[in-house]
Amino acid sequence: MGTAQVAEAPRRPPRSKRSLRTRRLAGLIALVVLLVVVVFLSIALGTKVIPLSNVWSALVSPTGTEDDIVIRSLRIPRTVLGVLVGAALGLAGALIQGHTRNPLADPGLLGVNMGAAFFVVVGIYVFGVTTLFGYVWFAFAGAMVASVAVFLLGAAGGRGSPTPVTLALAGAALTFLLSGLVSAIILIDTDTLDAYRFWNVGSLAGRDAEIAGQVVGFLVVGTLIALASAPALNALSLGEDVARSLGQSVRRTRVLGVVAITLLAGGATAACGPIGFVGLVVPHVVRAFTGPDYRWLLPASGLMGAVLLLAADVVGRLVARPGELQVGIVLALVGAPFFIALVRRRKMMSI
Repeated sequence: MGTAQVAEAPRRPPRSKRSLRTRRLAGLIALVVLLVVVVFLSIALGTKVIPLSNVWSALVSPTGTEDDIVIRSLRIPRTVLGVLVGAALGLAGALIQGHTRNPLADPGLLGVNMGAAFFVVVGIYVFGVTTLFGYVWFAFAGAMVASVAVFLLGAAGGRGSPTPVTLALAGAALTFLLSGLVSAIILIDTDTLDAYRFWNVGSLAGRDAEIAGQVVGFLVVGTLIALASAPALNALSLGEDVARSLGQSVRRTRVLGVVAITLLAGGATAACGPIGFVGLVVPHVVRAFTGPDYRWLLPASGLMGAVLLLAADVVGRLVARPGELQVGIVLALVGAPFFIALVRRRKMMSI
């Protein structure tokens, strides 16, 4: 008699892996829901009180009233830019912490912020630039030049291949140098100081759809490069030797990482000025449910960055009516104590 063949049941992943995947999916869904909520709040709330019925009318069937103009010409472009910049800063922070294996790293570590600041000051002092339109291109050029310089210096220090240590040291050295040059220029010219302070505070106020249109291409390309580099970053987190044994080119991964960070952080800084805290703390928060897997960590950091920046912008508009607090100030005042409390309450997930 022939032995009956029993169909083999498909293998199911271990319970721990299933629960981790469920937690990651739940976290991403929660971030998407939060983003939808803060986008609506950013459009509905501001220094001018607008009834919700008028907000809905402006979105669905505008008639050209004053409320419609405020919603469609000011708040919607500001909200879109906030989503773009917040997501870019969150992604850039996760990337630079992964590439440097430094939990305290943020995009400023590569000299992006100070490179942008130096070129903006030069644009004001030498070329007489006085508009946000002009600041954007000078700031982005400065971020690009600073990032390339840091990478070249880091590669020289690492005998041809930049390492996390040489990148961090080169970035710190260039930041101090450019900071001194910026201070020298603004001290000898008060007009430059006044114009620079307006840009340097970090804000979404006064930015229109034209500003978003100038940087969106750079941010999209940087996002695509960042997401595509997730598998390589996972391998790199195990060590450079292990990454090489797995077929990854460490040099190419570093170059693509610097390009992505420059496009993301440079574009965000050019559009809104230097905004701290987002790139530092966002990866730590999302790592609590994504773990160290960059295939989940990067998109979650982008979503969390957008949520955090928009929420801070809404708070700044509400607490100082009829004026407003700039988003960079709100993040500094609220974010720093929050991060300290987070560090004290729980152990940070490892890079």
